Amino acid sequence: MEHINLIETFSEFKEFKNIDRETMMRILEDVFSHLLIKKFGSESNFDIIVNIDKGDLEIWRNRQIVEDGEVEDENTQIAYSEAIKIEPDFEVGEDVSEEIKMDDFGRREVLAIRQNLMSKIQEYEKSNVYKKYIDRVGEIITGEVYQVWKNELLVIDDENIELSLPKNEMIPSDYYRKGDTIRAVVSRVDMRNNRPVIILSRTSPAFLERLFESEVPEVYDGLITIKNIVRVPGERAKIAVESYDDRIDPVGACVGMKGSRIHGIVRELKNENIDVINYTTNSSLYISRALSPAKISGINIDEENKKANVYMKPDQVSLAIGKGGYNIKLAGKLTGYEIDVYRDSEVDAEDVDLQEFSDEIDQWIIDEFKSIGCDTAKSVLDYNVPDLVNRTDLEEETVNEVLRILKEEFE
Repeated sequence: MEHINLIETFSEFKEFKNIDRETMMRILEDVFSHLLIKKFGSESNFDIIVNIDKGDLEIWRNRQIVEDGEVEDENTQIAYSEAIKIEPDFEVGEDVSEEIKMDDFGRREVLAIRQNLMSKIQEYEKSNVYKKYIDRVGEIITGEVYQVWKNELLVIDDENIELSLPKNEMIPSDYYRKGDTIRAVVSRVDMRNNRPVIILSRTSPAFLERLFESEVPEVYDGLITIKNIVRVPGERAKIAVESYDDRIDPVGACVGMKGSRIHGIVRELKNENIDVINYTTNSSLYISRALSPAKISGINIDEENKKANVYMKPDQVSLAIGKGGYNIKLAGKLTGYEIDVYRDSEVDAEDVDLQEFSDEIDQWIIDEFKSIGCDTAKSVLDYNVPDLVNRTDLEEETVNEVLRILKEEFE
């Protein structure tokens, strides 16, 4: 009866813990091998036959037949008089196989088998969960909220593995109830009390990156590279993108037609405001883009100390700082510069808006100057040719032609 109960226990674990047949056989063989070594001193002359599907487990001991009185090791040898009780035709020198029944083990030994089995299966489960999720760090998983606690959510995946979403890894406006479906990125796998704990996150930049990969095919295929992501979860995010293919507009591709691609991401992040900007190695241009939607008038950069003094019109300062100071804070993190904003109070009444020259200068060139904060004629003339070439993506010939046109205006 103990034999049957033991096998039923094995079957239950196989069904509910998703342990494959080969692993279960290996665990069983290991458990009984240890028991045989403890009981008989060796397991080398035993055959353990496991059939998980049928629920059969057999143990056979192989011994050599020797003359009566010449038995030196009862585990590996059997007296002739005992052997013929098993099979009358046996002769001295032959091998005899004898089945070991569960009844041959004592109650304590059977209990030890059960406990050892439980321990081995739990170890396997822990190892299996750890191996599965350590390879999935940085991936998005979809789970079901199983329990809501004050400081965390207990989430289960499609294999009923328990995952943890701490409150500090949730977007402030997140609200979930038991049974809700939730998406999050696997942040890390911790070991607590020799048990793997899978930590999820919805505030990690990796979560936003994976969302872009799922919504924007060009990002998933590697045609568009995400250079950097910074976030204030639930409030604002800035993402710098780059494409090595001139035919692809990385910002346009990420946003989609009428915002179709980015809208799904914004909804998932509880209406987090996402700024997508073109990455560039031009520090001035990069900082100018990072401060979007504000427009700058001028900028001084201290490369050695990674500081930037940005000058802009009074009505642009509040845009640069943003609600709660998030815009300028994220721009600094994105570019790696400490950014200070100063009001440019000098307004020249004789200055001319750059847009007034649209009949002589192509609009895309005007836009290039505006991108570095030069939206008037004199703001462009304040720079020399090398500075303008360095700050914009324009050719020297183009810059010289623009300066000629602007100088003529004031002559």
